[in-house]
Amino acid sequence: MKLHIRTCLVFLLVALPFAQAWADEYSETIKVFRDAGESGTFFAKSYGYAVFPTIGKGGIGIGGAYGKGRVYARGAYVGDTSVTQVSVGFQLGGQAYSQIVFFEDKRAFDEFTSGNFEFGAQASAVAITAGVSAEATTTGTSAGASGGKHDATTTTAGTEFHKGMAVFTVAKGGLMYEATIGGQKFSYKRK
Repeated sequence: MKLHIRTCLVFLLVALPFAQAWADEYSETIKVFRDAGESGTFFAKSYGYAVFPTIGKGGIGIGGAYGKGRVYARGAYVGDTSVTQVSVGFQLGGQAYSQIVFFEDKRAFDEFTSGNFEFGAQASAVAITAGVSAEATTTGTSAGASGGKHDATTTTAGTEFHKGMAVFTVAKGGLMYEATIGGQKFSYKRK
């Protein structure tokens, strides 16, 4: 009996710091997007959002991406999500980035959380970058390196809802020729 209790206590002592660090990763990522200029205004005018602290992407001809995130409605955490992407074409390199998807209204939120949502091949994101000559772009491509996530800024170019959603990304590191969100597939699981 004592061994069982000790084992549980050791597990809790080891797991607790990691749970806190994971929760902080979401809070920190949300803060980056709140402080990055135009993307920060979307928090007040959106029904909800999905935030992905890190999406890893890589490829040589054939590429893939994956990341885990959380979904919020009216500021409350309501579920978990994941994103996958497979792409074929001219691409080379690897990249890590953060992403946030804003939902303009309940209809867009319900569409995203219906189970399996997918961005079409022509979907694009505003790339929030931090650098000497960096600008936000809606072409779906992003710079390979960021000057630091705490220095991220956006311009007002292309920062409107499209079909009820707006997507922003912040490069965390790496270098990749292609970095679109077209073809991203999302799964959702209620909390």
